[in-house]
Amino acid sequence: MAKLFGNLHLVLAVGLVLAIIVIISFTGYTGDTAQDISNDILHWLHLFFGVMWIGLLYYFNFVQVPTMPKVPAELKKGVTGYIAPSALFWFRWGALFTVLTGLAIAFQNHFAIPALTLSGGPGDVMIGIGMWIAILMFLNVWLVIWPAQKKILGLVEATDAAKAKAAPIGLIASRANTLLSLPMFYCMVNANLS
Repeated sequence: MAKLFGNLHLVLAVGLVLAIIVIISFTGYTGDTAQDISNDILHWLHLFFGVMWIGLLYYFNFVQVPTMPKVPAELKKGVTGYIAPSALFWFRWGALFTVLTGLAIAFQNHFAIPALTLSGGPGDVMIGIGMWIAILMFLNVWLVIWPAQKKILGLVEATDAAKAKAAPIGLIASRANTLLSLPMFYCMVNANLS
């Protein structure tokens, strides 16, 4: 057991195999066409990547940022040099794949245009609002948070002044995404679309 749970890649592989077994076992439960099965898989992937993205967003905002002032100076490099860059890797790619799988679901089920144009029925409008919030959050990750964090963490060449300027920008952008995640979740959960 220690060998299994000590290896993240092995845990993910076993989890994937178990998920495939469940998917195969329940094929037909939500429909048995190729599109139904594809929808099930896309929803599953969308949830997986969304949990990774928003889970790390919440980790940064509820744990790392508030705790860093309490960390002794000699230990901060452990976070900024190792933990934060790794977490930011999964954070930004989780954001990208959450948005891509969400858009794939919307296009495959023919509600992308009414949702994105906010022109359909109440469900289309609600999911569309959620989609636009998620897209804004995704852009915030890649165009504001990640460039600021690269400077702050010393992953790119930056002067002390540039790092100091990037810190509040990164914090505000991250907190904006935390704020936006709340209405986004409501829209996504309550739109009742496939």
